[in-house]
Amino acid sequence: MDLVLNVADYYFFTPYVYPASWNEDDPYRQFISLLMVTNLGAVIIYLLFGGLSYYFMFDHSLMKHPQFLENQVRREIVYSLKSMPWMSIPTVGLFFAEVRGYSRLYDNIDSSPYGWFGVFLSMFSFLFFTDMCIYWIHRFLHHKLIYKNVHKPHHVWKVTTPFASHAFHPLDGFLQSLPYHIYPFIFPLHKITYLGLYVFVNIWTVSIHDGDYRVPKALESIINGAAHHTDHHLYFDYNFGQYFTLWDKIGGSYRNPSALEGNGPHDLCRKLEKEKSDNAKKIN
Repeated sequence: MDLVLNVADYYFFTPYVYPASWNEDDPYRQFISLLMVTNLGAVIIYLLFGGLSYYFMFDHSLMKHPQFLENQVRREIVYSLKSMPWMSIPTVGLFFAEVRGYSRLYDNIDSSPYGWFGVFLSMFSFLFFTDMCIYWIHRFLHHKLIYKNVHKPHHVWKVTTPFASHAFHPLDGFLQSLPYHIYPFIFPLHKITYLGLYVFVNIWTVSIHDGDYRVPKALESIINGAAHHTDHHLYFDYNFGQYFTLWDKIGGSYRNPSALEGNGPHDLCRKLEKEKSDNAKKIN
């Protein structure tokens, strides 16, 4: 995050915002700057990729599903934008620790224990580590003592749009993002790789809420895509994973997606539309 902060300081904060007497390395200034950058970045990523997915990937026929709520898209966006500033506070605390040098993030490939191989290895280990952690955090959030006040707001959306991707209670959103932020405190990770992965996980989160169930046939039982996550929203106790189905299979919570068996939300919408058409023909 120090790379982003350096760019923001050079082009914006130093020339236009802060007095010249306030040093860029001052911890109070860094924390305030990180708070602004994190909130602005989160909103841009959410609205940009959520909007692109909504207009180009999301099947709008799903809005005719009986469990699609009135004014749902607007409600998803409003809830997300209200939650993000609160989610960002503990997140910025972790970013601040990174900027102050307490993580294992590094600048140069030479600093990697295994060179370029270590960079590529860290990408895969990041995905598997975070997938494992999020699985168990997600299951914990479904515990009856936790669910109602923390995770239930996200399950209001039974048939989701891409804008539901960040519509979490602030504590819920932070807990599910925590593995991404603690990884570089445990394992070495290149700073550019970390930024790339941070953007990727946000795009992925959008994609598993977009109702586009296309995955290569050979990967359908491996990748936890939109079809799997749709069943999580519809049936509650299944498919808690983020990227892969591995931990759902280990934890006994795997469900083969209903959409891939011909009885998903799209199929119901088509069935209802056909019944409506048939009834109209009978009346005529």
